[in-house]
Amino acid sequence: MSQKNLLVELFVEELPPKALNKLGLAFAEILFEHLQAQGLAGQDSVLTAYATPRRLAMHASNILAVAADKTSVQKLMPVSVGLDANGLASPALIKRLNGLGLDESAVQQLSRQMDGKNEALFIEIMQKGLALKDGLQLALTEAITKLPIPKVMSYQLADGWSNVNFVRPAHGLLAMHGNEVLPVTALGLTATAQTQGHRFEAKVSPILIKDADSYADQLKTEGAVIASFAERRADILRQLNEAAAKQQLKPITDEALLDEVTALVERPNVLLGQFEDVYLQVPQECLILTMKANQKYFPLLDAKAKLTNQFLIVSNISPDDASAVIGGNERVVRPRLADAKFFFDQDRKKTLASRLDSLNKVVYHNKLGSQGERTARVSAIAQAIAMQLGGADLAAQAALAATLAKADLVTDMVGEFPELQGIMGRYYAQHEGIDDAVAFAIEDHYKPRFAGDSLPRNAVGVAVALADKLETLVGLFSIGEKPTGDKDPFGLRRHALGVLRMLMENNLALDLSALLASAASGFATVSADTRQAVSVFCFDRLANTMQEQGYSALEVEAVLSQMPEQIHLIPKRLEAVRAFAKLAEAPALAAANKRVSNILKKVEAVVPASVQTSLLQEPAEMALNQALMTVAPEANRLFELGDYTASLKALAVLKAPVDAFFDNVMVNADDPALKANRLGLLATLHQTMNRVADLSKLAN
Repeated sequence: MSQKNLLVELFVEELPPKALNKLGLAFAEILFEHLQAQGLAGQDSVLTAYATPRRLAMHASNILAVAADKTSVQKLMPVSVGLDANGLASPALIKRLNGLGLDESAVQQLSRQMDGKNEALFIEIMQKGLALKDGLQLALTEAITKLPIPKVMSYQLADGWSNVNFVRPAHGLLAMHGNEVLPVTALGLTATAQTQGHRFEAKVSPILIKDADSYADQLKTEGAVIASFAERRADILRQLNEAAAKQQLKPITDEALLDEVTALVERPNVLLGQFEDVYLQVPQECLILTMKANQKYFPLLDAKAKLTNQFLIVSNISPDDASAVIGGNERVVRPRLADAKFFFDQDRKKTLASRLDSLNKVVYHNKLGSQGERTARVSAIAQAIAMQLGGADLAAQAALAATLAKADLVTDMVGEFPELQGIMGRYYAQHEGIDDAVAFAIEDHYKPRFAGDSLPRNAVGVAVALADKLETLVGLFSIGEKPTGDKDPFGLRRHALGVLRMLMENNLALDLSALLASAASGFATVSADTRQAVSVFCFDRLANTMQEQGYSALEVEAVLSQMPEQIHLIPKRLEAVRAFAKLAEAPALAAANKRVSNILKKVEAVVPASVQTSLLQEPAEMALNQALMTVAPEANRLFELGDYTASLKALAVLKAPVDAFFDNVMVNADDPALKANRLGLLATLHQTMNRVADLSKLAN
């Protein structure tokens, strides 16, 4: 069968830039998957996706004009329904065969097979392969329906009557198999071999595509368009680095911005602009943000990562004289920078402390009060945490930082740029002469803001950041605002991970339950159940994190099932469990531990971990007790020293006496005293083995 390469393009008005790459990949992949499912694309077919601001396209190699015929076995009906007592076809069977385009003679082709408990009639049917035109029509309809469109538009077609829904109005459809046009339709359009190039710089309009393989080259040479998103992105990055290097500077790194400008231009041209030095008096975070967010520029930094007065523009046109383009961009950015300077100058006329009353007018949550009330709670929690970490001096600094941490929310700069909260608070605090430890804590109390973000840089910041996140978790859980499924509008998963990271990475010897109790004390009513729910939530997040770091599910469950209070010691416990699991004795000890756990669970009362040696009768139970008297003190000593690995390895010698005990001793003896003593021996064993982790979780 003939195989040729396939090209499909949907030409539209400017697509949403932040969604373009995702839309382009989805369009190509959905089409290709359907062609594969229809037998039109083989295993050797290669897919290439294209996406520009005004087009979604795909190229696939080795696509068949007609899929191969294939046979399929189809169930018809139970034998009891399809055949009468004489084995002749019933009217129901004949009707079914007719529906498949067959006559009564096809009864001879039927086979009988068991279908569950009943015997059924089956027939083998030859299905003709689907023609590419028909298969592509189905695939195209499906792709348009399933595209991950952020927001659908409804627009009127040229006939003045019909409406269609799509991400943007579509103006052209191109579909070619080799050099043959496939007359498929979509969105009121019928496919042709034509497309459009660059809106201003195309040499030819429209462009007549010669065949599926010439598409990208013709768009580039005749249409002044780089069709590939990845190629266009790489070209922009190359131009940015080259233009910056000429100035001995570096462009700011921002992958999201690079993706966005790639989605805004069809043939990029990087130009150099600049602004007046006076604006550099404004914190560089403000200038960088306004240039990136509002203008899509790439600010340039010097060797010390300080902002310069130069920036790079990614233009969509390449005039011989670019001065007008550069000048226009410089005029546009100047008012933005002037606004930032005005906000900065105005904000510094008031102290952070003078703004605190305004926080009482800012609603935090209608069930949890204002930002002012929240600030008071966070300050008290931060003070208590800091007292444990460094005493009265650190507590005083933490209380001050927590009190001022939200004051920048009511400044003009943060009102205009919410992303700068905390950052501006730090600048304003430093302007007032507030100690740097407090100023940096004001900025850092939002950290870590996302996965991989840095932690607060000093102890004051750690105390305030912990307090802020704990207050959020306890407060929102107390009013039922818990994450559900993939919905987490308040970022509580992020807050929990932030708390856990700070405790572990800063090696903070703080009990999680005590921290939650401290956070709960600031609210009128927070039940013990709520605190427990937050604790379980944190351990669930920690379990996922530890598995992502390479620990097995069994290792993580063994350690976290005990919900140890000292979060900072959990990595050491996990390493100890991993080392223990490698011991030859580990499987038998884990299985024995599981058996002990099950025995103790069946006892209604709590079994004390104590043994009366006078009641020991069997040699095996005496041997186990003697082994425990030797091993337990050493294992406990090592545990208290924090050498969890050595503590668990010390248990290895228990394998033989434990095995002998279960082989030779009846725990449920008839004598109640004897039974209780043997249960006490098992409770002692259980206590000794499970201080670091619940080793029974390692048993298969």
